[in-house]
Amino acid sequence: MSTAATAPGRRVSLKTQNRVRRTTTGIIARAILIAVSLLFLVPLYWMVITAMKTDEELADFPPSLLPQSWNWSIFGEAVNAFPFWLQFGNSLLVTVLGTVLAVLSSYVVAYGFACIDWPGRDKVFYLVLATIFIPFPVAIIPLFDLFAWLGWVNTLLPLIVPNALGSAFYIFLLRQFLLQASVEAMDAARVDGASEWRICWQVVFPTARGALIAVAIFAAVASWNDFLGPLIYLQDPSVQTLAIGLQSFSTETDTSFNQLMAASTLTVLPMVVLFIFFQRYFVKGLNVGGFR
Repeated sequence: MSTAATAPGRRVSLKTQNRVRRTTTGIIARAILIAVSLLFLVPLYWMVITAMKTDEELADFPPSLLPQSWNWSIFGEAVNAFPFWLQFGNSLLVTVLGTVLAVLSSYVVAYGFACIDWPGRDKVFYLVLATIFIPFPVAIIPLFDLFAWLGWVNTLLPLIVPNALGSAFYIFLLRQFLLQASVEAMDAARVDGASEWRICWQVVFPTARGALIAVAIFAAVASWNDFLGPLIYLQDPSVQTLAIGLQSFSTETDTSFNQLMAASTLTVLPMVVLFIFFQRYFVKGLNVGGFR
């Protein structure tokens, strides 16, 4: 009787211990994540706070954590100190067109590697994947010679058109998702007489929204932050992007540090907003088991 009576009590005790252990583990994990996230948020916070400070406050030591007065006018001064809006438009054009081309071209190639069975498919895919390990500096001179021959130097075309050829990393990422697409749905469409092009866009494409958004975020951030490409191909200030414009602005002798931080904040802001609005799709897209 005593053994039978204590068995339920032991089960309750074990359940309580497991619950406490899970709760403790969850608290520790969240504490670590918060601490790590602060490492990334502190530079962003310091950039914004520095932009708001006056020149006198910037000279204070130790520096204050908050400005004495919030100087919002510094952002207007920053955008008027150099051709910010012109270069912002150039960056936006390069980012939007480059992202669309990169996503669509990479998706089509990934569909061919994942959903169509053809001789030598995997070997060609591994060859494409190997191009990830080719450093960009190796191709700088050949690419510059090619674009100079085409007359594209000092235009935005060298930053946009190559995206139409796809990216090995984006192709790899999309292929991993498309490998889990419904084979039954594609076979049924083929039996009904649908072409591969129609299956690609009307059957598979709608199910890959999460993966496509994840790739789009990667491509947008890469295009927006690209520095080396514009530095090589764009010498005319009227076609330069914000990455180059901000660098040129920082080297001017009469540039104040708070104006530089204000311009940097405005440059970073679009990508922050992009991730905030699409973070749910981004996280879902990184889940390989996202297809149903």
